[in-house]
Amino acid sequence: MKLRPEEITSILRERIQQYDVETDLAEVGTVLQVGDGIARIYGLENAVAMEMLELEHGVVGLAFNLEEDHIGAALFGEWERVQEGEPVRRTGKVASVPVGEGLLGRVVDPLGNPLDGRGPVEFTETRPLEFKAPGVVERQPVKEPLATGIKAIDSMTNVGRGQRELIIGDRSTGKTAILIDTILNQRDTDVYCIYVAIGQKASTVAGIYERLREAGAMEYTTIVSAAAHEAAPIKWMAPFAGCAMGEYFLFQGKHALVMYDDLSKHADAYRQLSLLLRRPPGREAFPGDVFYLHSRLLERACKLSDERGGGSLTALPVIETQAGDVSAYIPTNVISITDGQIFLQSDLFYSGVRPAVNVGISVSRVGSSAQTKAMKKVAGRLRLDLAQYRELEAFAQFGSDLDRATQQALTRGEKMVATLNQPQYQPWPMEEQVVAIFAGVNGHLDDIPTPQVSRFQDELREHLRAEGSIYEQIRETGDLPDELAEKLNAEIAKFKRSFNVEEESALV
Repeated sequence: MKLRPEEITSILRERIQQYDVETDLAEVGTVLQVGDGIARIYGLENAVAMEMLELEHGVVGLAFNLEEDHIGAALFGEWERVQEGEPVRRTGKVASVPVGEGLLGRVVDPLGNPLDGRGPVEFTETRPLEFKAPGVVERQPVKEPLATGIKAIDSMTNVGRGQRELIIGDRSTGKTAILIDTILNQRDTDVYCIYVAIGQKASTVAGIYERLREAGAMEYTTIVSAAAHEAAPIKWMAPFAGCAMGEYFLFQGKHALVMYDDLSKHADAYRQLSLLLRRPPGREAFPGDVFYLHSRLLERACKLSDERGGGSLTALPVIETQAGDVSAYIPTNVISITDGQIFLQSDLFYSGVRPAVNVGISVSRVGSSAQTKAMKKVAGRLRLDLAQYRELEAFAQFGSDLDRATQQALTRGEKMVATLNQPQYQPWPMEEQVVAIFAGVNGHLDDIPTPQVSRFQDELREHLRAEGSIYEQIRETGDLPDELAEKLNAEIAKFKRSFNVEEESALV
């Protein structure tokens, strides 16, 4: 058999081309220094910002500072066990969290690990922590109401789907109570809720979970908890994780509501993280990008255009003020980012006004475009009347003789404040709110003693529920035409006659 050199050459060339060595190249660095949830790592020249890093003991790192000769990384997990000199590996992945309907009903940490003792969380998808907000062309105006069930808010500082409405006030003025009531009011709607607790006591979060579970609200709610005892990186991560979970529903064409309770503690955690990473401090020792931190988070809340599915992500951030100072650094930052604010005032809270909404400072920049026609009609003058009442109330304290018009404005304002008072965990449906405010603004309460207004409104609700047709028509049409208003006036007058009789018999 004769060997032909050209045949051997072609076979060898073919074999060389097909030859493939399976190589596993992993870039490995070394921990130079570790402490306070921060590590300095040497040797990862190709790492990118916000890349996940693998350390020993199951600890995960996040590349924050990319410096000339080392990386500053925030650590998640049992970082106390990490020692200097241990290896660190790149993963090639950006930070992401589990998302999907499997998280509904669960309490998780910002990494998606369960905290409720009910086994692992089921998920098939993850989303990046940081995600570019949809552009102007991909959005549509906010015009669909998201009812909170709270009369004072739905009538004057209403929230629309896709809006960012700030809840701001001192400690213990009922900020979290508004969030819980809003979650309870989403029952029987198509809105999924994500409640993000940042820097709160674990016992407080457990109490909120129990309250929501008893009301059956956990079926459509996820709680993301970064408790007070956790390290700063976990607290920094929490709102971004909650936002990513809400974005899953947004891009599926569904509706989600995400609540950040609260962003003051979030800013504090970011300040701690930045100072530990040796980033230069600015005003009040916050880093220079603390505004960007909150703006890029809140800008992700929007109402998508119909071409993109028409989904919405509504944000209710919370800010805690010190002694009612809304002009401090972080409060002014977040006020300028959001589409309005609900300011809860301590003085009002302690004088028995619940929720303690200050009508003068509170505003919704979406205005009445995200209200039903019925609510627009009855609540049009309400804000002006209440603001006028607060002014006259301060003036009337001097005890001078007041003219008839002023006395009438004071009486009407007093009755409206009593009407808007609402116990916690009792959200009202839209149609019942409309009728309660209608009764007040049309003078039906003017001759009812103020302590009796609450009882009058409750009994009027029962009377109209039994009657049925008025509530049903308002609920189905979302409007209050003149003929229905006349019918409602007659029904309230009829009820009022029986109410007065009951009151007289009670006094005897």
